[in-house]
Amino acid sequence: MADKSGASKRRSPDTNPSPVAEQLPVVGSPGTPGQAESSPGTPDKARSSPAAPGKARAKVARKAGGSRPPANPTDALPITPQAARPDRSQLAARKMLRRLVQGEAPPTQAMNLVERLAGSPFANPTVQVGGPDVGARRTLDFALSLAETMFRYGAGALEVETSIIAVTAAFGLDNIEVDITNQSVVLNYSAKDQTPTTVLRVVRSWTNNYAGLTRVHQLVTDIADGGVDRSEAIRRLEEITHRPKPFPRWMVTAAFGVFAAAIVAFIGGGPLGSLISFASCIGVDLLSRQLGRWRVPEFFATATSAALVTFIAMLMWWLEAPISPALVVVGGILLLLPTGRLVSATQDAINGFPVTAAGRFLSAFLVFAGLVSGIAVALVFGKLIGVPELDVTSSEGSLYPLPVVAVFVFVAIAMICVAEQTDLSLIIPTSLIGTAGFLLYSLVVNLGVGYRLAPAVAAVLIGMLARVVALRMGAPQLVVAVPAVMFLYPGLTIFRSMYDLTIETDVTGAGAIGLFNALTIILAIAGGVVLGDNLARPFTKKLSSNERRRNRRR
Repeated sequence: MADKSGASKRRSPDTNPSPVAEQLPVVGSPGTPGQAESSPGTPDKARSSPAAPGKARAKVARKAGGSRPPANPTDALPITPQAARPDRSQLAARKMLRRLVQGEAPPTQAMNLVERLAGSPFANPTVQVGGPDVGARRTLDFALSLAETMFRYGAGALEVETSIIAVTAAFGLDNIEVDITNQSVVLNYSAKDQTPTTVLRVVRSWTNNYAGLTRVHQLVTDIADGGVDRSEAIRRLEEITHRPKPFPRWMVTAAFGVFAAAIVAFIGGGPLGSLISFASCIGVDLLSRQLGRWRVPEFFATATSAALVTFIAMLMWWLEAPISPALVVVGGILLLLPTGRLVSATQDAINGFPVTAAGRFLSAFLVFAGLVSGIAVALVFGKLIGVPELDVTSSEGSLYPLPVVAVFVFVAIAMICVAEQTDLSLIIPTSLIGTAGFLLYSLVVNLGVGYRLAPAVAAVLIGMLARVVALRMGAPQLVVAVPAVMFLYPGLTIFRSMYDLTIETDVTGAGAIGLFNALTIILAIAGGVVLGDNLARPFTKKLSSNERRRNRRR
């Protein structure tokens, strides 16, 4: 009795919680003495009668120590004691404490490339093939053509990369690496147990075609949604690249002139100044087109155009026309500034593409250098031929009330949308976003914010609204944001600074400081657009998925 009681204590979960090492009871054979063979018809009480003394002893042991009765040799399987339930509240507390004091676990493997799509409109693409794609080379060639088209139309490096990843993942290529360096795109496909394939494409030309960029964005969305196969995608991309631009060339030239006239009225010029700016900017566009046919480098083409618009304003001043030459020149300066390139370069630098950003910044700064060089040459030439000293300090603000100025801003942005070949459905929303940015700019200026910070604040709002509207209408954010911020750029400051540097030699320091301030404002506007895009991302996660659901229903 004492031995059985001791064995029972040893089997208790409180005294021996791990009874694995304990000797299991021996299962007797049918002929073992003391084991009764029960028939199916035997009652339960009669069937368990040989074990009655064991049950009685188990009750006594349970009353004494609360342990489980010893195993009966007649059982077919061994009996394992139940483990004690842990206190869940203590486990939760330990888990929380471990999270607070334990460092982040290092990754055990490289991040999947498809995870780069998180936060983009192409997140969670639908894979259209179940196994390895036998036409991998055709998919790679299509992805390269897609990337080249997007770069030619002005897309940023992050948007190009996410589009390539979404397309290749949807067409069944998982082991893809993408490398974007300024003008070149490299794709490497290395499937398991297969020879790697690497393809390269260099982009050597650019054009203004925001409508085409919007259609490419919609094509990538349809591919990621699973509604377009590879053959259809190749056909649609070829159709996009060969499709005419939405506006004819003569309308673009007229839009340049109307934009310049509206900008002159916006910054304080009169009707005559707007008319002269309209004519000079049309001449600048015609000259730029001819220089492009002659394959003149962009630096010299920009310098020549800036010199022409400056000399026309000086000539009108020499003829004693009642205008302000500085205000007349501003419209042409804003047209020649590489605004889209600056925004894309800033976006690439922030999003982790330093080499591409450096190349685009260098290209944009060369255009800016050509702009200020052309202004300087025209000013020096005007002084040599006897043009009287210009009045570049008079600026009393706009001559019109605020609602009329808001209309001028709306018209100017609509015209720059035409010049950038924006899709017709996006012109009015883009103009409204720019007008909202102007109203915020006026409010911030009236509150006493400095002239450097006010454009950046307005650019943040424009960037946020541009992302919301662009995703809702199936377009990239850049297409809406770049035309909407055109009125914020400091064209008047650039002209005044160059006049001080070239003509007013006694205030050369002020001219250098003014030129530096203009560069600071330009970069602040570009950074504000990118900041607004990132601030709006948490609020626009469902917009792209909703757009893809609507496309799926179609």
